[in-house]
Amino acid sequence: MDINQQKEQFSNVYLQAVTTVAGYSLYKPFVDDDSVDWGVAAKGGTGPIRAPRLELQLKSTSRDIQDDNSIRYPLKLKNYDDLRMDDFAIPRILVVVLIPETLEDCLTQSEPELCMRSCGYWSSLRGMADTQNTSAVTVTIPRTNQFTVAALQSIMEGISQGVQP
Repeated sequence: MDINQQKEQFSNVYLQAVTTVAGYSLYKPFVDDDSVDWGVAAKGGTGPIRAPRLELQLKSTSRDIQDDNSIRYPLKLKNYDDLRMDDFAIPRILVVVLIPETLEDCLTQSEPELCMRSCGYWSSLRGMADTQNTSAVTVTIPRTNQFTVAALQSIMEGISQGVQP
């Protein structure tokens, strides 16, 4: 497996860990032709929408794309256009996982703990403006939008209440 495949797999594991601890299941479309890499599904729900779902485009990078307040990720135009539409039955978000350049720095393990060194950030592009760009759009995600267990639970609870991310 080459380094880019390893980084992609690591971001998948990050997503799986967050989703599992949050108490949701994951599903993966057989083909990603609509900028959906993964889906998150909840059982039941506390609001008027039962069994809420969320779909996401998962990206990872080890480039230095963060400043004090945000990360700036260059997203392919096709993905941007697919994710900015606002008429999907299932809401969609972008998740960008920042990974250390050296894979050995991604994971440490000892008897009491397994530590993953990476951080994911999420953003809804729903309703974003059309662009004149021809290949990519740089998406700015606030660093406060960490993709954590609590954040995912909040997003899913919002969907259950009829609130789109």
